[in-house]
Amino acid sequence: MIFKLAIWTLILLVAVFGIPRLVTALVSSGKVFTAADVPASRAAVVFGAGLQRDGTPSPVLKDRVAAAVQLYNLGKVEKILMSGDNRFLDYNEPAAMKTYAVSLGVPEDAIVLDYAGRRTYDTCYRAQHIFGLQEALLVTQKFHLPRAIFTCQGLGMHVNGVTADLRNYNTHSVRYWNIRELPATLVALWQVWVSHPLPVLGDLEPIFTETENEG
Repeated sequence: MIFKLAIWTLILLVAVFGIPRLVTALVSSGKVFTAADVPASRAAVVFGAGLQRDGTPSPVLKDRVAAAVQLYNLGKVEKILMSGDNRFLDYNEPAAMKTYAVSLGVPEDAIVLDYAGRRTYDTCYRAQHIFGLQEALLVTQKFHLPRAIFTCQGLGMHVNGVTADLRNYNTHSVRYWNIRELPATLVALWQVWVSHPLPVLGDLEPIFTETENEG
């Protein structure tokens, strides 16, 4: 009896957490590229990934910013939208991302900051509804790209993903990130298909003016 219960519990867990991962994998299939081979788009969206104690980007976030810089230097994008958390006075992901990008040679006028990108859903929603992006390149690591692509595409954007895996990450960290993606992906499906939560909104801040769009 206990053995059967364990088997059915395992099957249920695989269904609950495995099916969402399969869905996002299918949706993102053929949409994941390196910076060198991705089709060009006018803007890149960089997702926040935490800061170190000194306020500088975490290694994962540094790689995301560096990958976006590669896109800019290759002429693949004109603008970079850096989206992260800024709920607290002493925690400002977008500002740290901008500082690092500028140190890598990106001009300040090519960078746009989204201070309310508290989660992947919020970043995707605000990229479209606040910053006026209908298409973009999403810059993040491979473990996160399927969920990011699914979410932004599910909210109506046309997107491709760009891998930001620019170094070998700690094995334990990679394992943690992939485990964390299981419930996060389940939540993403719920948000996109069912709950449709509203993130922090605000005034419209189109990245490109009507004149630029016509051009």
